[in-house]
Amino acid sequence: MDKFNELINGNKPVLVDFFATWCGPCKMMHLILEEVKKRLGDKVIILKVDVDVPANRQPVYLYQVQSVPTLMLFKEGRMLWNNSGVVQAAQLQQIIEQYV
Repeated sequence: MDKFNELINGNKPVLVDFFATWCGPCKMMHLILEEVKKRLGDKVIILKVDVDVPANRQPVYLYQVQSVPTLMLFKEGRMLWNNSGVVQAAQLQQIIEQYV
């Protein structure tokens, strides 16, 4: 949780992907996030949080993650955007670029 807080409180946008290994749409998002990371490089940090790992329970409860995949964009400790479900790479890139 300390590393999580350290990242989301930084001045670089952090896209948090709350996922589960058994989730089909999460697997689709994995490929989309790889594409977004290729396009944006060091402009964004992408942090993957497996909701089924006990060590990750705190942010899951804190941010009331109810379904997977859930994406949240943070910068300087503030949540700027969140979405449940699959988001296409171009749309995600556009959202992130507003905060770079």
